[in-house]
Amino acid sequence: MLAEIKRYLKQRQTVSLYDLALRFDAEPEAMRGMLEVWLRKGRVRRLPVTGGSACASGCGGGCSTCAVAGPESEWYTWVGDAKPAGRVVWLRAESPSR
Repeated sequence: MLAEIKRYLKQRQTVSLYDLALRFDAEPEAMRGMLEVWLRKGRVRRLPVTGGSACASGCGGGCSTCAVAGPESEWYTWVGDAKPAGRVVWLRAESPSR
């Protein structure tokens, strides 16, 4: 099921917990638990509840819809499969000795 959730998130990019629960016929709390796996791996990000793209009404912040707690106001976005950048190693060119 985790792979299906991943595929769904990648396809939709940003999805509410409510949408995920409906899509996978699961309780929101169970869905949260599965999303934690992707959150820990850094592949999914939970969006802030208020304002911006997290607002289900698209108000951009300040509407009363944003303040409603629940699966409708909890949004997740797919961040990607890219692994975090590793350590950068700087190499210095040495001039040839004479």
